[in-house]
Amino acid sequence: MKIILKPDQNLWFTSDTHYNHYNIVKSITKWEGSRKDRTRDFESLEQMNEVIVEHINSFVKEDDMLIHLGDWSFGGFDSIKEFRDKIKCKNIHLVLGNHDHHIANNKNNIQDLFSSVHEYLFLQVNIPVGPTFTKHRFVCMHYPIASWNGMSEGIVHLHGHVHLSPEYKLGKGKSLDVGVDGNYYFPISISQINYMMEKRPIHRLILPIDHHEEKILKGIKKFINLIKQKLFYYDKETKITKTF
Repeated sequence: MKIILKPDQNLWFTSDTHYNHYNIVKSITKWEGSRKDRTRDFESLEQMNEVIVEHINSFVKEDDMLIHLGDWSFGGFDSIKEFRDKIKCKNIHLVLGNHDHHIANNKNNIQDLFSSVHEYLFLQVNIPVGPTFTKHRFVCMHYPIASWNGMSEGIVHLHGHVHLSPEYKLGKGKSLDVGVDGNYYFPISISQINYMMEKRPIHRLILPIDHHEEKILKGIKKFINLIKQKLFYYDKETKITKTF
């Protein structure tokens, strides 16, 4: 998806608002390396809903754009619509999270609520600078992933899902959790993201060899050693490896 921002328009990102989700009002993250106290500690469900809505509306203007990376709300279609109506921004694009099955199952009704709905979003943003534009590209998913399209070129991966505190960020290189828990319940702007990602190094993924590959490599090494010991030879006429 390509977005061309107007000179007076801003682009914001957020995730994991979980409106009307009672079990997350007082929640503790279980992710290794995160802080031991609660990532959310509200007095009530109503307070949590109100704070997150208020924080979004205090920054995101009506004509701005908001990319929400999933887990919008609990409670079915009525709850989805209730909190969509409370957000002033007219242009909200949603990337589905693991708790968004109500949205996925109501695609016909959702079209009037969100500008677009995605499972995965490769995003190019053109920001006006004088008579030209600067181009910024992002891979947007609800889940953090280890490798993504354009990773080696410095393309930024934005995600949610992990509910980490602001003190702890998952992943290396140009990857960022935009969820409300990691950003003091506020959305984060594209300029903030670009500033944070600018100095981060490109992290090239080195995957461990799985047990299947290990067996294959061991077999190849063993075969090479046998050839070196002249226990096997290759018959060019029959194209078969034979023993002496």
